[in-house]
Amino acid sequence: MESLFGDTYEPQDEKSRLYADVILPVPIPKMFTYKIPRSLAEEIGIGYRVMVQFGSKKVLTGIIGKVHQKPPKEYEAKPILDVLDTYAMVNPLQIKFWAWMAEYYCCHIGEAMNAALPSGLKLSSESKIQLNPAYDSETSMYPLDAREEVILQALASQEELTYEDCERLLGVKSIHGIIKSLVIKEAILVFEKVKDKYSPKVETRIRLTQEYAGDKKALEKLFQEIASKPKQEEVLLKYLQEIPVYQKPELNLKGLDKKAFTEAGLSLSSLKTLMKNNVLEEYKLIVSRFEEVTESKDEIVLSEEQTTAINQIKEYFEEKHVALLHGITGSGKTEIYIQLIKEALESGSQVLLLLPEIALTTHLVGRLKKVFGSKMGVYHSKFSDNERVEVWNGVISGKFPLVIGVRSSIFLPFDSLGLVIVDEEHEASFKQYDPAPRFQARDAAIMLAWLHQAKTLLGSATPSFESFYNARTNKYGYVQLDRRYGEAQLPAYHIADILKDKKKNLLKLEMTRLMREKIQEALNNQEQVLIFQNRRGYSPYLVCEDCGVSPECEHCDVTLTYHQFAEELRCHYCGFKEKVPKACHACGSVKLVAVGLGTERIEESLTLLFPEARVARMDLDTTRSKYGYQRLLEEFGAGNIDILVGTQMITKGLDFEKVTVVGILDADRILFFPDFRAGERAFQQITQVAGRAGRREKKGTVIVQTRQPDHHIYEKIVNGNYKKFYIEDMTERQKFYYPPFVKLIKISSRHKDKNLVEKAARYLHNLLNDIQVKKIMLGPEKALIGKIKNQYIFESLVKLDKSGNAQAVFKHDLQLILEEIYANKEFRSVRVVVDVDPY
Repeated sequence: MESLFGDTYEPQDEKSRLYADVILPVPIPKMFTYKIPRSLAEEIGIGYRVMVQFGSKKVLTGIIGKVHQKPPKEYEAKPILDVLDTYAMVNPLQIKFWAWMAEYYCCHIGEAMNAALPSGLKLSSESKIQLNPAYDSETSMYPLDAREEVILQALASQEELTYEDCERLLGVKSIHGIIKSLVIKEAILVFEKVKDKYSPKVETRIRLTQEYAGDKKALEKLFQEIASKPKQEEVLLKYLQEIPVYQKPELNLKGLDKKAFTEAGLSLSSLKTLMKNNVLEEYKLIVSRFEEVTESKDEIVLSEEQTTAINQIKEYFEEKHVALLHGITGSGKTEIYIQLIKEALESGSQVLLLLPEIALTTHLVGRLKKVFGSKMGVYHSKFSDNERVEVWNGVISGKFPLVIGVRSSIFLPFDSLGLVIVDEEHEASFKQYDPAPRFQARDAAIMLAWLHQAKTLLGSATPSFESFYNARTNKYGYVQLDRRYGEAQLPAYHIADILKDKKKNLLKLEMTRLMREKIQEALNNQEQVLIFQNRRGYSPYLVCEDCGVSPECEHCDVTLTYHQFAEELRCHYCGFKEKVPKACHACGSVKLVAVGLGTERIEESLTLLFPEARVARMDLDTTRSKYGYQRLLEEFGAGNIDILVGTQMITKGLDFEKVTVVGILDADRILFFPDFRAGERAFQQITQVAGRAGRREKKGTVIVQTRQPDHHIYEKIVNGNYKKFYIEDMTERQKFYYPPFVKLIKISSRHKDKNLVEKAARYLHNLLNDIQVKKIMLGPEKALIGKIKNQYIFESLVKLDKSGNAQAVFKHDLQLILEEIYANKEFRSVRVVVDVDPY
């Protein structure tokens, strides 16, 4: 059997003691060794989930990483409590991937495992109490109070109680003091009840018994007998209408969902009577949570450019692992993906299509389901735990050889990947910020493909500068599509000067005259409009006109965002909220005004400016529900919405033929953000959202509102001159040492005591400075947002030389330094967060 390190083991004889190195979901940089009980030796292998005790009380789900015969030297190995699987839920390639992720992103393999496994595959452990068998109330030297008596009386009739049961029983909010007292008095025992979270979906189904299913005459006779019992007759007729047993006898095996009878309003007592009389029988069936879809046989017609692009990609794949498909918006990249996926599946390989947003997943799923049917699994965070486990199991069983999903789908148990496609590869949402591992899904997907000896295709209309740099330096293959698919034309850009309109009193509710005219024109032609603003809420903040103070979050260094519909101020970092104040907290003035534009306020403004239009909003607040995205997109696609206002969710992937006008209300907000990528992000977001306009025969219109219409970036965007902008920006990055010319690592120190965390950050920074590699150290400085959730944050930024072994040496020494920091009593409570490739 293979281990994490590629070696094998063979049990020598029945008496030889076996040990397992178990990966546990704890932030400790190693696996833990446990004894394998002889009773479990035949049931255990690499990748099996096991139940183990960690510490004195915790019970955790672990994954077997290695099996061997070496007992640990530092501690007495505890036995594995139980094996949870009959087959491996994780394969050796996944464990290698976790190990790489832990090493590259400076975290622990247990953290990678914790991120990888869906919650439904992790055990839940809850504390319970039971009577101590040795306890005798008459001989006990400890008296009990009234509340303790109630608990013991309840335990006399019930074997066990949860903490919540005890709280309800006594009507108290916290039971811990009472439990502790009973434990001291040796009256009860506390234990952990462990249960597996995942439960399959079970349907109760009804079918004809074999006596009647196989004998038509017996059934005819039965109908004569129940002729005087119309309710029983209705039940039987309903079954036979749905399941024609004599035309298709095989259908009777599966039967009919019991709900069909109740939904039809039929008598349940009559159904029970028919079952009692052995006419119908009830049985349980485990069913999929995903509806079965038959794949379409329609062939996709590729243009000459698309066919050429596919051939070029295949040629590059002969010698390179990665190719970049640089196709302008609307050039037909999806059709290329479909063709390549088809060929990979036909060869017997698995395929992963990675997308940055759930919104994109929703939009593409319907389209791809028609092509690939039930071969395709979908994986994202809006799914329930059980649904995600079902996809996980579907990948293992081969039910889903194709998966379309967001960044977490790189953790699925693929064992024969042939192709990984990363669509919109430039997107910032591929980056995971919290918790660890803080990975970049595009980069991790390339590594995952390499482990499987698979190929990776990166697709984008506006590639990330790193990917384009790798293509220009011949590390990646490069394929370009510079024409839109079919008859669609590129949109016409208009740069609208906000300040100019303001001076002439032409600005209405933050809309320039040009913006209003183009929206009205589209509405008159019964066309649709998309309005982009990268800020949710009614307005970024409230401000007092008298003293200039804005309400701030109690726990973070940020102003609170004003949400008019809910009549509250919210912090988008920690979730703190409060009612809108009637007066200024600082001076008492009632002159509080909303400053800036959020999607909620834009929605209101558009409703006032265009009262005849149907306006809707797509942002995090309106799409929180599981099918929030889907419902909005279906409504928009059906033409029930005229104007859709949205955050960056609407900037990519949406393809609606009636959208002819796209408006960007405040381009400056993106362009002048304090980040070395600000220009790159602005070019990408404006180009991407502009690409939603005019995707069929009619030419689209894009209006970009700005206070600096002469900025050089707008000329590049209007002319679609990505390469010229790239060259200019890369010259600056090389000059000031930014990626892709260096590797960035951000190290954040966090604590509620500002003085302590600043001292710890300086101490840590000095230790990092002593690491003998070529680097530039910046900081430590207070973070851009200096306090989040009552934790003060100080940051150091390391610019590492990319040549040689500088990264490996730095990361190794960094780990030793962190161990030193945590061993220091003064700084032990300071939390240090390492973020590799932070931006």
